[in-house]
Amino acid sequence: MRKKALYSVLIPLFVALALGMGGATFYTLRLAFRNPDVTWSLKNNPEPWEEYRDKQYKFFSSVSYKDHTSKAPEF
Repeated sequence: MRKKALYSVLIPLFVALALGMGGATFYTLRLAFRNPDVTWSLKNNPEPWEEYRDKQYKFFSSVSYKDHTSKAPEF
């Protein structure tokens, strides 16, 4: 009976631990796949930074940048 009570007390700890690990894993994978500084293949995309010329790298933006042009020079 005592072990069952001990396990029920530890459930919130395990839930919080699982949520933290899940969030950290999600953020690491998001950085690996969506970050413009990371490239997986230089053959397919030799200049990956040019892909983000007219994009904004943000989680959320209230402004639409589709009509704006880039001020960066083209090489």
